[in-house]
Amino acid sequence: MLMRTDPFRELDRLTQQVFGTATRPAVMPMDAWRAGDEFVVEFDLPGVSPESVDLDVERNVLTVRAERPARAGEEELVAAERPRGIFSRQLILGDNLDTGKIDASYDAGVLTLRIPVAERAKPRKITIMSKGEDRHAIDA
Repeated sequence: MLMRTDPFRELDRLTQQVFGTATRPAVMPMDAWRAGDEFVVEFDLPGVSPESVDLDVERNVLTVRAERPARAGEEELVAAERPRGIFSRQLILGDNLDTGKIDASYDAGVLTLRIPVAERAKPRKITIMSKGEDRHAIDA
């Protein structure tokens, strides 16, 4: 059987996965870190209206969905490098986070989520009793 091969097909497929296409934009970039008793996540969403951002939490899965609409007009595009369409990203959150108390803010094209660490996951001290009267605490 004779098969034709296109050496650039695999390169095109890889480029579409990394940068997305017009119908399926690439995922939104993010940074995440722990700051004390909270977990902070920032998503870059420049040019996205705050009203188009949708956050859902189901069990331990956080879904962020946003939309940058297509240009409406009869302008002649010279360059179109900013992807448009629906962006979506899912994060699996650990059991040590309190998903019921997520705080979200949007400023200058950056969506910031602050997720507190659950009380049951915070370190605590346990007092040990001995037969004598002296007590001392041990970090748990």
